Amino acid sequence: MFIAKVTGNVVTTQKVAKMTGTKLLIIEPLCVNEADKTFAPTGRSFVAVDSVGAGAGEIVMVTQGSSARMTDTTSDAPVDCVIIGIIDSVNVPDGVVYEK
Repeated sequence: MFIAKVTGNVVTTQKVAKMTGTKLLIIEPLCVNEADKTFAPTGRSFVAVDSVGAGAGEIVMVTQGSSARMTDTTSDAPVDCVIIGIIDSVNVPDGVVYEK
């Protein structure tokens, strides 16, 4: 699993039948900058299936690989990346990195 920020969405007019009705979001993985207790962008992006109703700008928890096909939304679908949670806060031993 990893933490990411939702940066946009993807609209598709044609896709495999098992993906019909799925919401696709663009996410950017984040890493924790422990020096100043902030998130730092990684400069990469992924397309992820939204299984929890996330929106633009939200910080989310993401899983990839075979685990991505274990949600009600993605079971038996050709999915490699899925949003599985909307994060309320991230804490490290010396402070709070993020709080909604």
